[in-house]
Amino acid sequence: MTPTTLLAQDDDCDHDGGSGFDFTVPPELSAHAPAEARGLTRDGVRMLVGHGDPVRAEHRSFADLPNVLAPGDLLVVNNSATLPAALPATLPDGRPVVLHLSGAHPDPRGAHLVELRRPAGAAGGAAEYLAPADSPAEPGLRLRLPAGGEAVLTAPYTARLWHARLTTPGPLTGYLARYGKAIRYGYVDRDWPISAYQTVFAAEPGSSEMPSAARPFTPQLVSALVARGILIAPITLHTGVASPEAHEAPYAEWFRVPAATARLVEHVRGSGGRVVAVGTTAVRALESAVGPDGRARAAEGWTDLVITPERGVRLVDGLLTGWHEPEASHLLMLEAVAGRPLLDLCYAQALAGRYLWHEFGDVNLLLPGAR
Repeated sequence: MTPTTLLAQDDDCDHDGGSGFDFTVPPELSAHAPAEARGLTRDGVRMLVGHGDPVRAEHRSFADLPNVLAPGDLLVVNNSATLPAALPATLPDGRPVVLHLSGAHPDPRGAHLVELRRPAGAAGGAAEYLAPADSPAEPGLRLRLPAGGEAVLTAPYTARLWHARLTTPGPLTGYLARYGKAIRYGYVDRDWPISAYQTVFAAEPGSSEMPSAARPFTPQLVSALVARGILIAPITLHTGVASPEAHEAPYAEWFRVPAATARLVEHVRGSGGRVVAVGTTAVRALESAVGPDGRARAAEGWTDLVITPERGVRLVDGLLTGWHEPEASHLLMLEAVAGRPLLDLCYAQALAGRYLWHEFGDVNLLLPGAR
């Protein structure tokens, strides 16, 4: 794809002037299927590159990434693998429900977060959102799971999510592999195998939903990046269950930043390179590993960090991410990284250019600083 560049204009910012974002994503801009099912390679999706100084945007293919970044830049990628975290369940009265499990790791109290959803109708489709008033969830509710498994709800976490104690025959990841399937929302056209939800970096099973910013990477593209002198380092952050209907603020997720990654982040920062997070999960993990001296350090555990423009970022110079709905709290993180003028330009150009949203869609590379 031949790159095109657009400069920001003062009147390109179409929002209410507050902290909210005011735009509408037409339904036809949802990516209904993986790129491969649409006749593309994974790295054939579109990439809108937003630059700062001056604020401008380029329309490119993701396969151009080695030519957009510079030798010495560092990509920080999430190596969490996606679990088939949607399980069929049965209420005590025999009614079926679908249980979405939020991450493989129980919290320090031994509980998981779960969401109950209504099974798809006779025509198929995705499990449907249950508004709190319609949900059977209550303390002490016992749900039967396949092969003698059980989930017992203990207390609400939000109106949508509940703490639950799970009992499964054998290790949880193996149990999910046998009886679960990938979490799917209504904009996806059918059930796709769990392999469609894995990135090339997936190594540590634990995410309820795919760390999708890394989905367009292929082994060939990774080789091209390395050959150009662009560095790649892993973190792990196991994603929870998204809230496409409720638009809740982020909640605690388990993460790890290895010592080697922390050292490489500091090396790149000290040598003038850019630290580019691949996905909001990588931003959250890195920014949760900032020491009192402002430097990256090894860290592991649960993070409830919420990144806003007021908090800002300390280690991240750029971000590769998907496209987010106007109500999504992730947009505050994007604004913290890129600033509002660049973000407004990118979203205006993405809508005008008919970019595709959601986990199988196109991507946005935000590079606000000069290089």
